[in-house]
Amino acid sequence: MAKESALELRKLVIYSIFTRNFSKEGSFKEVEAEIPRLKKLGVDMIWFLPHYPIGKIKRKGTKGSPYAIKDYRGIHSELGSREDFIHLVDQIHQAGMKVMIDIVYNHTSPDSLLSNQKSQWFYQKPDGSFSNQIGDWTDIIDLDYNDNFDLWDYQIETLMDYAKIVDGFRCDVASLIPLDFWLAAREAVKEVNPDLVWLAESVEPSFILETRKQAMTGLSDSEVYQAFDLTYDYDIFNDWVAYLEENQPLSAYLTSLNRQNWIYPANFTKLRFLENHDQKRIAARIKDKHSLEQITAFNLFLRGAHLIYNGQEIQANHLPNLFEKDPIDWSNESTFSEYLADLIQIKKEYIPCEGSFEVGGDDDLEAVWVKYQNHEECLMGIFALNKEKHGSIKIPLADGAYRHLLEDRWIKVNDGEIALSDRPQYLTYKED
Repeated sequence: MAKESALELRKLVIYSIFTRNFSKEGSFKEVEAEIPRLKKLGVDMIWFLPHYPIGKIKRKGTKGSPYAIKDYRGIHSELGSREDFIHLVDQIHQAGMKVMIDIVYNHTSPDSLLSNQKSQWFYQKPDGSFSNQIGDWTDIIDLDYNDNFDLWDYQIETLMDYAKIVDGFRCDVASLIPLDFWLAAREAVKEVNPDLVWLAESVEPSFILETRKQAMTGLSDSEVYQAFDLTYDYDIFNDWVAYLEENQPLSAYLTSLNRQNWIYPANFTKLRFLENHDQKRIAARIKDKHSLEQITAFNLFLRGAHLIYNGQEIQANHLPNLFEKDPIDWSNESTFSEYLADLIQIKKEYIPCEGSFEVGGDDDLEAVWVKYQNHEECLMGIFALNKEKHGSIKIPLADGAYRHLLEDRWIKVNDGEIALSDRPQYLTYKED
């Protein structure tokens, strides 16, 4: 893990915006109107999916993927001008929030500026043609960082220019790029922005194994943490999905959560999420209102930074198409946004950055408890994930009455068990 990574990053709430589909117009200017709303929600940093020009050769869909980049130093004209982007960043800063941009350094579009000018920087097949090494990514070609140190210089120079403007980098499939490059990049960027936040899109264990099988770079989370402040939660996300799809018990996921506490450095921070631009909407996975609310509360109560994908705050169940104009339908006047804001406030105000963190639960009840302990102060949350299941869950607390953190009532523990509730239960106490 980057030695200087601050524990306070565990309070961070990142809001991800796909500018093209965030509004009907799909422009930087339209995002500006939503800044006060996002501030009220509790957002600390806004991450914009790639803002660069998109290639045309082998384009997927009519609009193309924002990850098939033509020019790392340009701005997609459909989103606005460079001046529009700078103005948007300034407005976000004035509102007291920060800005993160997507850095997509594993590949470019086939007709990119670099492929035309620096063909030697790209992975090539034996016949000399450009290609990608991941099968279904047919709209991109891979860069080759092995011994191409001029490429390193060019990419780092680009990062240093952006670091003068923004506050964070989300690095796409960071695990596929040599660790030494990321270490060199972080060291160079410190010169212009020592406080910049580095988020790695680390990958699933199966992805790592497959890339290594093909003799490609496949960095584990432990390796990635040497250069990054935050990594994705993909190391255990499959366990979570397996529970949601009823393919394995909840306890398998809870075991994975606890395991993170000892396989990573003490100051590790994971990016927790329920959905993102590559994953199904949580409201599409979970139809029941009670379960969705409890699952969201449970996720926001876990230790780590948190990601909210645009539209999640209104329980949108349609994932915007990455290759088309497919704007979010904001007409749903759900009160879920207020509920989410309350959960974010709990995270920021009550959840400690230091001390121990552990989870446990009951497979039959589909209920979980989350416990924090910092010196003698303790905080616990109890969540019933399935409204059809009723009963009492065994928790690591002595018998007695405990005051609810947010409500004027007492929570009783009898025989080491607590009765489940339709709402999340939060309590604080001191241990002898």
